[in-house]
Amino acid sequence: METVELNQAFWQGKRVLLTGHTGFKGGWLALWLQSWGAQVTGFALDPSTEPSLFELARVGEGIDSRIGDLRDLPALLNVMQDVRPEIVLHLAAQPLVREGYRDPLGTYASNVMGTLHLLEAVRQVGGVRACVVVTTDKVYANHEWAWPYRENEPLGGHDPYSSSKACCELVAQSFAASYFPAARYVEHGLAMATARAGNVLGGGDFAPDRLVPDVLAAWSRGEPVTLRYPQAVRPWQHALEPLAGYLQLAQGLYEQGPAVAGAWNFGPADSDTCNVGEVVARLAARWPQAPGLQIEPSELHEAGLLRLDSSRARQLLGWQPRWALDDCLQQTLDWHLAWRRGEDMRAVTLAQLATYWGQA
Repeated sequence: METVELNQAFWQGKRVLLTGHTGFKGGWLALWLQSWGAQVTGFALDPSTEPSLFELARVGEGIDSRIGDLRDLPALLNVMQDVRPEIVLHLAAQPLVREGYRDPLGTYASNVMGTLHLLEAVRQVGGVRACVVVTTDKVYANHEWAWPYRENEPLGGHDPYSSSKACCELVAQSFAASYFPAARYVEHGLAMATARAGNVLGGGDFAPDRLVPDVLAAWSRGEPVTLRYPQAVRPWQHALEPLAGYLQLAQGLYEQGPAVAGAWNFGPADSDTCNVGEVVARLAARWPQAPGLQIEPSELHEAGLLRLDSSRARQLLGWQPRWALDDCLQQTLDWHLAWRRGEDMRAVTLAQLATYWGQA
């Protein structure tokens, strides 16, 4: 396969179905695709938080925004038949580890059956050239070892959320092998891949039980932030980093077919993999009179050490992270403070996207 040079011209006029456009990562991606001239149809539940990036940045403007449930196969089939997308980017999910503990049935229903319904709609309607199923770095059987995980490592999942996303990987693999095999690509014309990213940060994330949203919310109230696992190590990155990877991957699938299929990691540089306490310390250095932190260990299991090896994406796709962790934290804080000042958050979000892509 050839490396993929992600470019705006490719996306001009492309019919794209984006699931999860009302969420944090999905909102950023919807704005990015729209700014590049794609014909975007979003399919998702209503925003799960108040406030939300979807509302603040007016993500629904300029796209075909449809509110619906992935667990409703007839609704998905209607959208697919109506839109006839060339590219499908599947981001919709229940994305929180602790919510998975609270509601395992809902988590599996959304993440596993939702993905199955989406792929079944792709299979029944036809016409899709590229399909990217987004999962997570937590799909791996985590042994808490020091070296990063590669795409060929065994899948696992201790908690319901992680397990459900590992199931998504198996569902995608099964559908690709059963209905869209490389040997019959000339007949069906679809190439599929899964994408595994690290812990994403960025402006507009208001989900509970996530580190930076919890930190900024507490400090905005003048309260110390409560940490559950200050020594837990994660692959931190701005949401735009894996989103660029998803776009690059989809473009590669469209242009090169099965050569780009399979699983892909999109993680930060090794130097940006650090523990929770260090991330909070770096944020505190940028926050005037940060109220500090307190430790309240949780009884729920969460991984203590998790790193990704993104060599495949870097060497074969040509994908590279653009922002170091300090840049990521600064952009996230700038967005949050702009929101507190009452600025136009659609303009702020688009400006940060342009800065990331070197167009500002």
